[in-house]
Amino acid sequence: MDYQQAIDYLSSYTDYEVVPRLAHNAANYDLRRVEELLSRLGNPHLKARSIHIAGTNGKGSTAAMIASALTASSYTTGLYTSPHLHTWRERIRIDGELISEVELAALVESLKPEVEVVNQRATYGRLTTFELLTALAFAHFAAKGGDFQVLEVGMGGRFDATNVINPEVGIITSISLDHTEVLGNSLAEITAEKAGIIKPGSIVVTSPQPDEAAQVIEESCLSAGAQLVRVGSDVTWRSLSSDLSQQRFCVAGRLDNYELSIPLLGQHQLANAATAVATLEVLAEKGFNISRDSITNGLAQVSWPGRLQILSRQPFIVVDGAHNPDAARRLRESVEQYFDFDRAILVIGASDDKDIAGIATQLVPLFNKVIITRSHHPRVMAPAAIIAEFAKHSVEAQVVDDIPSALSEALALAGERDLICVAGSLFVVAEVIEQVGRGSLKSRF
Repeated sequence: MDYQQAIDYLSSYTDYEVVPRLAHNAANYDLRRVEELLSRLGNPHLKARSIHIAGTNGKGSTAAMIASALTASSYTTGLYTSPHLHTWRERIRIDGELISEVELAALVESLKPEVEVVNQRATYGRLTTFELLTALAFAHFAAKGGDFQVLEVGMGGRFDATNVINPEVGIITSISLDHTEVLGNSLAEITAEKAGIIKPGSIVVTSPQPDEAAQVIEESCLSAGAQLVRVGSDVTWRSLSSDLSQQRFCVAGRLDNYELSIPLLGQHQLANAATAVATLEVLAEKGFNISRDSITNGLAQVSWPGRLQILSRQPFIVVDGAHNPDAARRLRESVEQYFDFDRAILVIGASDDKDIAGIATQLVPLFNKVIITRSHHPRVMAPAAIIAEFAKHSVEAQVVDDIPSALSEALALAGERDLICVAGSLFVVAEVIEQVGRGSLKSRF
């Protein structure tokens, strides 16, 4: 089996990133089938210490920061995230290195007979693409002798395929309304699903939350007898300075004070970094060899593309995967804070389950011109639906059928002191990054 055959095999199963998701309950997402598969593989998920991260926004960035600091602490560290920007291999990394095509193909080949036994029995339903990927990640980390595995929840938490571990620490990053058709229509309902990662007697770190979400997390921890560390009160941060390449800031932790820098923009990334520090301190309290220097070095070296990433200057081309109203608000605030420009042009496309009304409301005040486009992803939102939402704000958006043409149109409209922002979907962002990389435009810093 070669790499493409492996990807085709994984894609042949039900993929809820491509097709509409079923109701989020135990009948449709039965973790016992994941546990059955992992048992047949020798329980690789139990080989490394786990850090488990749920949330609406910021969980990928926080996961990347924690993994980078653990690697800087000389621990062999696996990182499992989703979705990917350019290649499936991005989802499974060891010490920052993507799983190779050969490794992924070999793992799928060894996994295949066990998957087919589990699915033939179908005692607890049939495995999905995400469940297979999760098992692959565990198997890869075990094969590489991972000390730690940092696991980002795919969606929700309670019934997510990653929720088969007993973590050293669980993390809940910022929660807002997203995936409402599956997780619930209120912050309380959504938070309850994400709080499903909280294990009895565990330690939980939470990012700053809306009151409604914070209350659910506190009640869940109390019920489970879990210790709660609150970022924003138990651990705080303060911005020092920033430019277009980094942010410098202080974190006052429970064990120490830190002066740090990260090569990521946005005030929200400072909250994510403080959450990472709070988590690393929990591990240090447990006796793991994590020093102030390794935290400092790890955060300084973190890489997390597609989030307020500058691809070019004169004009600025900035991409951000903001795909819900809260992320869109943070994007708007960050662009206003960090960039000096004359006019702002928005290139936007979204998946069909996103709250485009809320996203449009947040972005309209900033942008002089809006270009609507679509990625190649099967669950793309029809441009007409996006046009209608911007029209409610008296914005006459232009539709351009494909991303290369949309980027060309934006560049034709932009002067040297203008800013082009691409947002709404990581799939759109990924295609723009690839387009800029292939074309005559190169990053200029």
